[in-house]
Amino acid sequence: MISHDGCDLLAEAARPFPELRSGNLGVRLAADAAEIEAIQALRYRVFYQEMGAHADETTIATERDCDIYDTVADHLLVIDHTLGEGPDGVVGTYRLIQRDGARQIGRFYSAGEYDISVIEATPGRILELGRSCVDLDYRSRAVMQLLWRGIAAYVFQHGIDLMFGCASLPGTDPDALAMELTYLHCNHLAPPAIRPRALPHRYVEMRRLAQDDIDSRAALNKLPPLIKGYLRLGGFIGDGAVIDSDFNTTDVAVVVQTDLVTDKYYKHYEREAR
Repeated sequence: MISHDGCDLLAEAARPFPELRSGNLGVRLAADAAEIEAIQALRYRVFYQEMGAHADETTIATERDCDIYDTVADHLLVIDHTLGEGPDGVVGTYRLIQRDGARQIGRFYSAGEYDISVIEATPGRILELGRSCVDLDYRSRAVMQLLWRGIAAYVFQHGIDLMFGCASLPGTDPDALAMELTYLHCNHLAPPAIRPRALPHRYVEMRRLAQDDIDSRAALNKLPPLIKGYLRLGGFIGDGAVIDSDFNTTDVAVVVQTDLVTDKYYKHYEREAR
């Protein structure tokens, strides 16, 4: 086990997970502490050096984006095999937390921003998605599709019924994001039975413009690729945005019922499994 000032990394191998390939790129779960450290280094470069998140002294000293949730998560990673087979090849990541992992910490990460009690009350297996990022040189539709294939494979393998998490828009001025936020609220609000709501002290109204003033196509084009990916999978948005000053973002809650996940991702996994 490796530690960075109290942030321990699990050294044991992750549960078996088949690597899915697309040319020189592959997606699988991190297998050891060295690969998790490479993931944290990638997150540091993207979130802090590129996107302007505010780092504390430990984060600056280690050049790692690290928190306690890393110790209970499965870490999906994209590997460029031309760079290396292990840590040297990590170019993309997603953090996956199931109920048992959140229980060890005491709550899901999203619960710091949203009331997710309706999600936690949902029967079946639930999965929190977070900390997604891709190296600047690899931000393409192909890499995002590979990440989604990996998520679908994980969902298939673990029998996940519902996925959720926080997704970010750049910046902390909701008025600058008025078109995107209003569009999401008016067109993709989650049904009440699975609708997270921003905590009262963090709630930011998403309906910032009249619905008739929204150009839906323009708003959709302005959304970050990750949020558009959720919407393509039939995803819904929670009630209220949250300003995350530490990460220099405006967050929205996202919920995806896995029976709505595009069939093609399951078909990809089934072919690879056979």
